[in-house]
Amino acid sequence: MPIEPIRFLGKTAGVIVGGLVIVNVASSAAMGAFRYTVEEKQRKNGGLLACRWCRGKGFYICKLCKGDATIKWSPLYDPVCINPCLCPTCDGHRVQRCLNCIGKGFC
Repeated sequence: MPIEPIRFLGKTAGVIVGGLVIVNVASSAAMGAFRYTVEEKQRKNGGLLACRWCRGKGFYICKLCKGDATIKWSPLYDPVCINPCLCPTCDGHRVQRCLNCIGKGFC
């Protein structure tokens, strides 16, 4: 069984996959830099307004637990006992990222 064609296929696949990875990383970095510069320019010129919902902070009190860090949960429909559990929305931090501005503080 000749081993040369297998090596050729392996090297070719490696070059193609490596090229795709490099193009993906380069394009992601370029898009990130472009977005950053556009946002900075808009923020500098006053084109971006502070988010109304979080008042420009990027976070607000968790709406599920209402800032308590725990919720009352029971696996049964008509519970006999209710267990306090860590809030799945804020993970116990009592605040959640603003869903309108995605935590940036401006819209």
